[in-house]
Amino acid sequence: MDSLKKHDSSNSGRQDTSSDTTEEENPDLCPGFKDVDAFVKYGLGAVLSATKASAGLPQAGDEYDFYRSFPGFQEFCQSQGDKLLHCMSQIMQHHGCRAHLKDHSTVTGLEERFDLVVDSNDVILERVGILLDEADGVNRSQQPVMPAGFQPPKIVVSSWNRKVAFKQFNRSETFKLLHAKNITRPQLKFKEKVDNSNTPFIPKIFIKPNAIKSLPSYFSNKQIRKERPEDLDVPAALADFIHQQRTQEHVEDMFAHPYQFEVDHLTIPENLLSKPEPQMYRPMAETKCSFIHNLEDLVALNGKLCKLSEFAVDLEHHSYRSFLGITCLMQISTRDEDFIIDTLELRSEMYILNEAFTDPAIVKVFHGADSDIEWLQRDFGVYVVNLFDTHQASRALNLARHSLDHLLKHFCNVDSDKRYQLADWRIRPLPDEMVQYARSDTHYLLYIYDRMRLQLLDFNHGQPGLLQSVWNKSKDISLKKYLKPIFTEDSYLELQRKQKKSFNTQQLTAFRLLFAWRDKLARQEDESTGYVMPTHMMIKISEELPKEPQGIIACCNPVPPLVRQQINELHLLIQEAREMPLLKEVETNKDQDSETVSQMKARRIIESFENPFRMESAKGGGKKRERVPSEVGESTPKPAKKKPQTPEPTSKDDFKPFDYSQSHLNVFSGGKPKDNTQFDPNRQDRDFKKKKPNVGAGNRSMSYVGGRSERGFRHNWPKR
Repeated sequence: MDSLKKHDSSNSGRQDTSSDTTEEENPDLCPGFKDVDAFVKYGLGAVLSATKASAGLPQAGDEYDFYRSFPGFQEFCQSQGDKLLHCMSQIMQHHGCRAHLKDHSTVTGLEERFDLVVDSNDVILERVGILLDEADGVNRSQQPVMPAGFQPPKIVVSSWNRKVAFKQFNRSETFKLLHAKNITRPQLKFKEKVDNSNTPFIPKIFIKPNAIKSLPSYFSNKQIRKERPEDLDVPAALADFIHQQRTQEHVEDMFAHPYQFEVDHLTIPENLLSKPEPQMYRPMAETKCSFIHNLEDLVALNGKLCKLSEFAVDLEHHSYRSFLGITCLMQISTRDEDFIIDTLELRSEMYILNEAFTDPAIVKVFHGADSDIEWLQRDFGVYVVNLFDTHQASRALNLARHSLDHLLKHFCNVDSDKRYQLADWRIRPLPDEMVQYARSDTHYLLYIYDRMRLQLLDFNHGQPGLLQSVWNKSKDISLKKYLKPIFTEDSYLELQRKQKKSFNTQQLTAFRLLFAWRDKLARQEDESTGYVMPTHMMIKISEELPKEPQGIIACCNPVPPLVRQQINELHLLIQEAREMPLLKEVETNKDQDSETVSQMKARRIIESFENPFRMESAKGGGKKRERVPSEVGESTPKPAKKKPQTPEPTSKDDFKPFDYSQSHLNVFSGGKPKDNTQFDPNRQDRDFKKKKPNVGAGNRSMSYVGGRSERGFRHNWPKR
C-alpha cells in the first residue's frame, strides 16, 4: 500500500503525462504480473485448482478418521491448516474484521470460528457491492467506509469491461457494463399476448410462402386458433388432456414442423457442392448499416433479400426478465450491406421474412443455429429452409475451437469484442457500441462461409462428401421444433436429480411445493424462474426448513423482489412441508448410510445366513412354514430326531373330536384330478397342505411324508 501511495503522489505532480501511462507500464499495481488481467486469470486458476483439490480430500467420517490415524497425514493437515488460518487472518485484519482464528483462548469452538468467517465475508461483500454501485453511478453522494490506507479505484477494471488495447492506442479504454435497471417491459407493448400457459406450443404460422405441401386448415382457420386456452392456472393433468384432445380432434400436423416436407425434399445444387471463389468482405467502416424499426422498411428489406443468393443471420436474446425469453434484435448481412432489425418493435410483423427465409434457392448462413431456429419459431413464426451452419462446418474441419470468436480470428484475423455478450439487449435506443458489436456477428460470416466450403472440399481431396454431411446436419438443425416448458406433477424430480441432493420427506415436500410455486408465479408475472427464486436458494430453503419468515429471508442473499412480496405464502408452504411425517424407510436408509464399515460388513454377514428352506419355499411360491424347530438348519432331516409338533394343552370342555365325514379320501385313490390334467407342483403342494390334518391324523409316517414334500425337495405321493 505504501508503494501505491508513492506512485499516486508521483503521478499527481505530472498531470500532463498521466494519460500516456498504461496498466502494463505500472509494475507496482500488481507486483509479479504483467497487468491486472493476468492477475485476475491467475487468481481464478488458483481458486479452481483449490476447489478441485478439496474435492479429492477424504470425506468427513470414517474415511477421514482412518487417514487421520497416520502421523504423517495428521502433521501435514495441521501445517496446512495453520497456513490457511494465517492467510485468512491476514485478509480479515486487512479489512478491519476480528481475526482470532488461531487464538484458542478466545475462540473455543468451531462454530465461533465459522461465525467469524461468515461475518468477515459479509463485510467484504458489502464493501464490494458499495464499490460496484459507486462505479455504476449509484449512491454517488454516499462515501463508502474503506480501511485505512486503501484508495478505491474510480472505475472497476476487469476482463469483462476492458476494451482491447489496439496498437494505435497507448491506453486501454475502460467502460461500464451496460444494463437497464428501470427499463419499461417490452412485453407490455406486444400486440399479441405472451402465452405462458401450461399447454403445448402450437406454431404461429398462418401463411406458408414457398409451399410445396399446403398448410393444414388448423393454422389458416383463425376461429380454431382462437380456441387455444390462455388460462395460466391450467393444471398439469388438464394440460395433458387438452394435448390429447387436440391431437385427436385435428390432424397430427398441428404439432409437426410446417416446412417438414419442403426441408426433406430439398436438394443442394451442384454449384454449392463445388469449389467457390471466396468473396472478400468490405471493411465495416465502408459498409452501409440500416436500422429497421418500421413496417415499410421491413417490407423493403424482404424484397432485397428475395433477390439474393445468400445472406447471414444472427439473433440477440434476453431471458432473465421473461418466462419464455424474448428475441430483442436480428442482424442480417449481405455482401454489401448490414441490417439491424428491432424485433421488439416489429414482433408481430416479422412473419413477412418467411418469404426470404423459406426460399430454397437462398442460403441462410448461421453460426450455432440450434437456439436461433427455436427463437424464430417461438416469437415470430419464422422458419428456415436451406440453412448452412458454420458451427457444424467447424466441427467437420476439426478446428481447435468452434466459437465464432475463433472463426473470426482464424479466417479474418479479427479480434472479436465480447464486452456486450451479457448486456441487456432490451435497451432502447441502442448505444453505438452495441450496434457495432451486433454487426460484427454477421458482417464477416459470408466470407467465412466461402472459406469453410473451400476447406471442406480440400480436406476431403475435392470430394463433396464432407461438405454434403455439413449440409445434412444443417438441415437437421432447421427441422428443430420449439417445445414450451410444461409443468407436471413430477417436474421437480428432474431438477432434484440434477442437483444430486438427498432430501428426507419433509425437505422433498418443501422442494416440490417451492418448485410449483416458482413455476406458477413465473408464468403469471412473465419472469424467469431464476429471477423469481434461483435454484440454489430453493435448495437452501428446502434443506433448512425455516420456522419463521425471517429464516426464509436469511436463506436468500440477495433477496429476490418476488420472494419478499410473497414471503407469507412461502412461510405457509414451509409449514405445510414441516407437518409431513418422516417415513421410517427414509430414516432407516439414513442410518445405514452413516454406519461404519465394520457395522456394514457385520450386517451383510448376518443377512447372508438365509435359511435354505425359506429360500426354497419362497421360490416355489409356497407360504413360509410356521414350524420353527425343524428350521434350525439340518442338512439331512431324520424322522427319529424330529420332534413332533405337540398341540397346546386344552381343557376337556374345549376338546372336539375330528369329523372324518369332512375328509377327502380321494387322495388315496391314485386318480388324477378332473379339473386340470396338467401337472402343477405348486398347486398340488397347496392341496396337500390343506389335506394334511386328514393324512397326519392316522399315523406318524404319513405326516413325515407330507413334511418332506412341504420343504420343497420332492413330492412322494402315496401309492395305492
